[in-house]
Amino acid sequence: MPTPTLRDVAEAAGVHAATASRALNPSTRGLVNAETARRVIKVAEQLGYHPNPIARGLKTAKSGSVGLVIPDLTNPLFPPIVRGIEDVLEPAGYSGLIVNTDNDPAREEAQIERLRARQVEGLIVATARVHHALLHRLHDEGVVMVMVNRRPDGADVPSITPDDAAGVELAVRHLADLGHTRIAHVAGPPNTSTGVGRARAFRSAVRDLGLDTDPRLETTAEHWSEEAGAAGLRRLLDDGVDFTAVVAGNDLIALGCYDVFRERGLRCPEDVSVVGFNDMPFLDKLRPPLTTISIPHQQIGAEAARLLLDAIADPSRPARSVLLPVSLVVRGSTAPPP
Repeated sequence: MPTPTLRDVAEAAGVHAATASRALNPSTRGLVNAETARRVIKVAEQLGYHPNPIARGLKTAKSGSVGLVIPDLTNPLFPPIVRGIEDVLEPAGYSGLIVNTDNDPAREEAQIERLRARQVEGLIVATARVHHALLHRLHDEGVVMVMVNRRPDGADVPSITPDDAAGVELAVRHLADLGHTRIAHVAGPPNTSTGVGRARAFRSAVRDLGLDTDPRLETTAEHWSEEAGAAGLRRLLDDGVDFTAVVAGNDLIALGCYDVFRERGLRCPEDVSVVGFNDMPFLDKLRPPLTTISIPHQQIGAEAARLLLDAIADPSRPARSVLLPVSLVVRGSTAPPP
């Protein structure tokens, strides 16, 4: 049996081929009478017709796809963000092509070039390096982009970020209210805007709340990972720094702190309290469950997709930056100091 064509669907539904095409494309369906659209869709299903996005792209110069540039797919932060992106893209007739960069600039550039070769209509970029020449070049070349989890420096690109500064302030204030005065910070990588921004917010919060500002209380994790978080906390302990609580750059770094507590025979929260950041899945299953700053993962993804679709529809539209509120989730990893 021959594969049904768009013309077959149009004839069976009693409409012009252009009308059938619009009815079967979610992004143009609103241009067609609702009853006609339902009839066309029903006929297409009965005939087993599936639109060919490549053929459609050749005719319209639109691929119906966008690139999602993720720094580390093993980081539990990103899957719910991707889900939020897909929830908005799919009804608009777009699909997302995901690439993983492993935080490697050369790999990122190669992956983005592959996406461009596939004629994606825009990029949602979740990498957060402080110095990012590639992004500036792509912007100069007219590539439609939206940044997730960071605000680009010096480039007029839409962005969607959680309110990191407010989140860090919530974490520090929570520990201060419990009575902690010497609070350590295991910051994220210093080559990422998120790591730098949260470290800056930590210093401001400690100063504003009148807590101990000893610079030895701060160290950095070289990666956003459990292993790097553990290495950072070991450095503080090996240097003999005195503290009763830790604000971790993110939840994975906080998990590394848990590993070191077990290694060194420290009890959490009886000896040391710890607060994470991001509220990734399953933190409530830890022992003790992790106190953390919750960010609206799926909303971040959904807003990023909306910003990108707006920019695709009107590339001259002024870039908008959206800051989303965060909240403190208190669990069992924080308590008054010993």
